[in-house]
Amino acid sequence: MSGADLILHAGLIARFDPPRWRGVLLQGASGAGKSDLALRALEQGWALIADDRTLIWTCDGRLFGRCPGAIAGLIEARGVGVVASPTRDFAEIVLAVTCVAREYVERFPDEVSETWLGCDTPRINLAALEPSALPKLNRALTHLGLGRQPAYHTDRASVPSARRGRGPLRVQA
Repeated sequence: MSGADLILHAGLIARFDPPRWRGVLLQGASGAGKSDLALRALEQGWALIADDRTLIWTCDGRLFGRCPGAIAGLIEARGVGVVASPTRDFAEIVLAVTCVAREYVERFPDEVSETWLGCDTPRINLAALEPSALPKLNRALTHLGLGRQPAYHTDRASVPSARRGRGPLRVQA
């Protein structure tokens, strides 16, 4: 561990992408869906590192997180209570998700990052309570750092509209 640690009001889950576990920090206001999203991820093979509070530190220029001892192995399931869950000891944090209401999620967001302890970490906003939140999270983690797909973001004004009886729409690159 480095000389400086920080405890964040955030959860941390990780997905195994061979050859390593890649952590996603889940932040947001109370009730925004952090633990709900984490529970759905756990059902799909992700691992819990921490719920509600995450201790972060750096090592060799990389950001890591673990659960403070008092709440290790526990996750809140709203309506059920605090329940035990298998966990991993720590994970490298490679993505931060801010859980927000749907109206705060941009359709085509700019790439943004957050900096903790001198490490820049890509960040996205996600409506965590939407049914599509976990598939979106999976795709964000898979495509992390690849940037926008230029062919998809072309000027839509130049795309001709489909007209009845004229055959399939053709778009030239």
